[in-house]
Amino acid sequence: MEEDKQTQLRQLPGVDRLLEYGAEGRHFDHIPKSVLIPAIRAAIDDLRAMVLTSQTPLDSDRFSRDSLVAEVKKRAGRTLAPKLKRTVNATGVVVHTNLGRSLLSPVVMERLTSISGRYSNLEFDLEKGRRGSRYSAVEGILCELSGAGAAMVVNNNAAAVLLCLDTLAAGREVIVSRGELVEIGGSFRIPDVMAKSGAILKEVGATNRTHPRDYENAIGEKTGLLLKAHTSNYRIVGFTAAVSLPDLVSMGRRHNLPVMEDLGSGTLVDLSKYGLIKEPTVQESLAAGVDVVTFSGDKLLGGPQAGIILGARQHIDRIKANALTRALRIDKLTLAALESTLQLYRDENQAVLQIPTLRMLTLPLAVIQARAAELKSRLERNFDGRLSAVLLDLSSKAGGGSLPLLELPSRCVGVTVDGVSVNTVELWMRNNTPPIIGRIENDQFIIDPRTLQEEELDIIEKAFTDMLADSAARR
Repeated sequence: MEEDKQTQLRQLPGVDRLLEYGAEGRHFDHIPKSVLIPAIRAAIDDLRAMVLTSQTPLDSDRFSRDSLVAEVKKRAGRTLAPKLKRTVNATGVVVHTNLGRSLLSPVVMERLTSISGRYSNLEFDLEKGRRGSRYSAVEGILCELSGAGAAMVVNNNAAAVLLCLDTLAAGREVIVSRGELVEIGGSFRIPDVMAKSGAILKEVGATNRTHPRDYENAIGEKTGLLLKAHTSNYRIVGFTAAVSLPDLVSMGRRHNLPVMEDLGSGTLVDLSKYGLIKEPTVQESLAAGVDVVTFSGDKLLGGPQAGIILGARQHIDRIKANALTRALRIDKLTLAALESTLQLYRDENQAVLQIPTLRMLTLPLAVIQARAAELKSRLERNFDGRLSAVLLDLSSKAGGGSLPLLELPSRCVGVTVDGVSVNTVELWMRNNTPPIIGRIENDQFIIDPRTLQEEELDIIEKAFTDMLADSAARR
């Protein structure tokens, strides 16, 4: 046995020999040397390890130059492949943070292509012929849609909150209800953001009940701001009480204190008109008289990642002048995507139809049922009974820290494969090109058609065809 191992170890080529063979056959012409050399070394090292650990001699084909070249090319291909990949979202979670949150409208994608490959007037005033402000691309339309006096945009809502607190309340107390000390994804919390801003947190009330007197009793000489944080990713129910935004605004006026609201997900559309749970709109917050409101661009708005800041011009101008603004500013691609998304909101009916997030949230159940029936038929028709697909009445989610109590009725497809565990099915789908991300429930691989796009039924059908063919070949 030891002699066999030594014989096979001697068959291993050196890096230089494999490079020479690859050059003769032009096998590696399109692989950068910085990728090629590590791939060759890894292929040789792994084969050496297999020889040393195997209980029996390896197949001689593994040592052929063609086999080693193929292994090197496969490894190099994995290195060169983009790490950020398009995926198929079969989870039914519309604003899926781990899968990139909101999809952009095709109209927006066309605009991105136009702007990204050419020069633009990002910070050039075409009318005056001199340097301008990048925020001019979106400030006008944001004010038009929301009723705000002024607007600006940074790279996400956490940045927006940080910037506003640093500008309006650094070194001073910010009063907020204990029940609104929100934590968002990745363990980022309102108190942590506030500490970084230099503002001093002063929490009032109890977790479930906060009254106007709690704020009144906390206001003093050190108070700089009254903050209301919308609990967009959770709800406190039961024996509860909260101070309304209009009441907080009135209190702020009496004490000459600015009032800010962090809306979190934020929406420009009254979703209750479409049968969803009522969520406060940006327009309603501004109409209540709040001085500054912030919200995300890539959640219920359905645009790119951004933190949108709206409010009275006197406060927005101060925020724009803050030195942090430059560190948190958005680029031309975000501006182009946001402007194009906002333009769709000038016609609400078109916005609901053309913005994927709104379209999926309001998708009629009958449409989902038809998709599920078609997918079930496709999956079952060619697999000789090895695959079972059943229709299940389950629920979709809004996701992205939005509408936490909303259960969207959906018709899903539950898949099982004879002789293949559900974990193996999930792994195969996840390793597909493109990856298909579903969920496992009751020992079934669940596919929710609500979040599938037009051509993705074909992708799913082919993935199962390939999986079953591979499974049959291994038997």
